[in-house]
Amino acid sequence: MKILLTALNSKFIHSNLAVRYLKAYTQKLDYDCTIREFTINDRRERVLEKIIGERPDIVAFSCYIWNIEYIKSLAVLIKLVEPKIEILFGGPEVSYDSCSLLKNTPGEYVTTGEGEETYDEFVKFQIERFRKSEEENSQANLLRLKSIRGLCFKWQGKIILNEPRELMDMNKIVFPYKIEENFKNKIVYYESSRGCPFGCKYCLSSAIKGVRFLNIERVKAELAFLMTKNIRLVKFVDRTFNCNHKFTMELWKFIIDAQTNTTFHFEISADILTEDEIELLHKAPPGRIQLEVGVQTTNNGVLGNIDRHVKFEKIKEKVEEIKKYGNVKQHLDLIAGLPEEDFKSFKRSFNDVHTIGPEEIQLGFLKLLKGSDMREEAEKWGMVYSPYAPYEILKTDSISYQELVILKIVEKIVDKYYNSGKFIHILNYFIPKFETAFDFYYELGMFFYNRGYLDRNISSVEYYRVFVEFEKQYLNEKSIELNEIIKYDYLKFNKKRWLPDFLLRYRDKCGEKLIKQKIQNGDIDVSKNYHIEKFSINIEKLLNNSIIEKENGYVLFDGERELYLFNHI
Repeated sequence: MKILLTALNSKFIHSNLAVRYLKAYTQKLDYDCTIREFTINDRRERVLEKIIGERPDIVAFSCYIWNIEYIKSLAVLIKLVEPKIEILFGGPEVSYDSCSLLKNTPGEYVTTGEGEETYDEFVKFQIERFRKSEEENSQANLLRLKSIRGLCFKWQGKIILNEPRELMDMNKIVFPYKIEENFKNKIVYYESSRGCPFGCKYCLSSAIKGVRFLNIERVKAELAFLMTKNIRLVKFVDRTFNCNHKFTMELWKFIIDAQTNTTFHFEISADILTEDEIELLHKAPPGRIQLEVGVQTTNNGVLGNIDRHVKFEKIKEKVEEIKKYGNVKQHLDLIAGLPEEDFKSFKRSFNDVHTIGPEEIQLGFLKLLKGSDMREEAEKWGMVYSPYAPYEILKTDSISYQELVILKIVEKIVDKYYNSGKFIHILNYFIPKFETAFDFYYELGMFFYNRGYLDRNISSVEYYRVFVEFEKQYLNEKSIELNEIIKYDYLKFNKKRWLPDFLLRYRDKCGEKLIKQKIQNGDIDVSKNYHIEKFSINIEKLLNNSIIEKENGYVLFDGERELYLFNHI
C-alpha cells in the first residue's frame, strides 16, 4: 500500500514541514510512503504526470490558502485519469470546512486539526484494509474509520465528520529531517512550540488556547544536527517564539554561541522583549539571527479592534534598542484592511514604521481565514472579501477597493526598492525631497503604473534607469549627484566592469595608473578581482554621513570590501 505525500509550495526554496512530520511519525509502519514537493508555479500537467507516475494508492495533499485552488484542480484531474486513487486532504485550509470540501471536491478523506496522530491511525486502517477484502469487511471498515478522531470521510454517498482530536503532546512529534536529505538552496522550517498566548482576531492561532513546547535539550540537539548540514536559513514557525522567557534565553544563547554560518529566523512580539533578551541579542554574530515583528498597524484604536493589546510606542522602543548594534536583521509587518483603519491611518502607520528603519517592511493585506474571529465579524466592519483563497480583503467601511489597489502598487515598489537593500543611497537621496516616505513610494508607484512598468517584466538595469526619468518628471531636475549615487548603488550590487549607457563614467588613466602602482607595491591590499571606479562626489561622506559633497575620488570595489581614495592618491 503506497501513500504519496504531496506538497505544493509557494516557491522552490521553500520546504514543506507538514508532510515530513507525517512520514516521520509513521516511519515504523509497514507501508510505502513517498514525499514529492512541487510549487504552485509548476505546470499542472507536469505535476499530474509525476503524481500518476508514482502509482500511489492514496495521494495526500498539504493544504494552505496559497495552494488550495491548485490542489482542487489536481484532485479533479487525478480522478479523471485514475479513479481508483483515493485522496486525503489535510492542513489549516481544510480543517474548518472539511464536510463542504468533500461535498464539492473529488476526494475521500480530510484530517482536521493537528495531523500526526490522526494520520497514524488512518495509515494503520489502510494497511489493514489493503490486506483484506473491503467488501467482506465494509461494516468493520466503517466502524474503524468512525473511531479515528480528527477525520472526515465519505462513505456510500454520505459525509461523516468524526469527533475532534485533543491537542497532542509536542514531544511525541518525530524529528522530520533525515541525514540523507539535501538542503542546498532550501529554507528549512522548524517548530519548537505550538500555539500562541495572544488572541488576534485575524489569526488562526487565536482559536487554540495555550502554548506547548518541545523539550529544550531535544531542540538543541536537533538544531545542532541542522547546523551540520550547512543550511542557509532555518525559519522557526513558532507563532510567538519569545513568549516563554527562560526557553527563549536558553535557545538564543545556544544559537549565538554555536559555530555555524546558518541564519535563524524567529517571529516575535517585540513589546514583550526583556532587557536581558535584548542584551543577549546584541551579542549575536552579524547575520546569525533575524526577527520578524508583527506591527500590523500603529493606530492603537485599530489594534484594540483586533484584540491586539499592545501599544506601538512599546514596539518601537524595543525595535530601536535592537537596531542600535546593527547585528540583527529586523522585518516589520503591516496589514492593510484592518477594521476602522482608513487610507490616511495606514499611510501614517507606514511612515511610523519607515522612520524606525528596519531592514525590511512587509505590506500585507488582511485575509479573512476560515475559523478566524475576523471572518465572523466581517459584517460588523463592512468587510467585503474574496470568496476564493486566500480570502483577501476587497474593501471595508473605512477603506475602498481603489485605495487598496493603490496600496498594492506601493507594496510592490517598497518590496523591490526598500526590501532588496540594493537601492539604499538612491532612496536616501529621493525620500527627503517628499513630505513623507509614503509620498515618495506612492509617486514612484504611480510613475511605474503610468509607464506600464507594472504590466511587464523589466530588467535589473531598468530598475535603476527609472530614477533618471523619475527625477526629471517629478522634481524637474537632472543632477550629476544622482548619477553618481545611482552609479555607486549599481556597481555595489551588479557587474563592476560594465555601466549602462545612462550613467556617466569618468576615466582618468593617470589616476588609475597611480592606484595600480600602489597596489603592486603592496601599499593597498586588494584581491586580484578588484575594480576601480572614479566618482565626482565623496562617496565615503555619502555613506557615513549622508552628505553629498563634490570631490573627485576613487572607489575600489573588491568583493564585499570597498576602499575610498579622495585627493590623496
